[in-house]
Amino acid sequence: QVQLVESGGGSVQSGGSLTLSCVASGFTLDDYAIGWTRQAPGKERQGVSCISSDGSTTYTDSVKGRFAISRDNAKNTVYLRMSSLNPEDTAVYFCAAELGGCPVNYGLSYTRGQGTQVTVSS
Repeated sequence: QVQLVESGGGSVQSGGSLTLSCVASGFTLDDYAIGWTRQAPGKERQGVSCISSDGSTTYTDSVKGRFAISRDNAKNTVYLRMSSLNPEDTAVYFCAAELGGCPVNYGLSYTRGQGTQVTVSS
């Protein structure tokens, strides 16, 4: 079964850190870009970061310098290291896979996960 499973979310205080994981099963990540998006209650889905199959990365402006995306193809996993978190980062975070490069269109992606909740309190 082809799927992505996110984990690592939780509740932290402002200034804290979390590392999200996106684990693939049923296929190998090597040829896929992985994009992280987030959606807060009442707000539109927002692209956060993306890593292409060749390892190149992109970030939305609001997380540059605070978030770091990486991939470990041997573990079929992509990570999103989040630091200096603030309440505006509170959202459900999703990963999605698409062949090749970034950006990943969440709605048209090959597969996507169910999300993991990140809550940042002030």
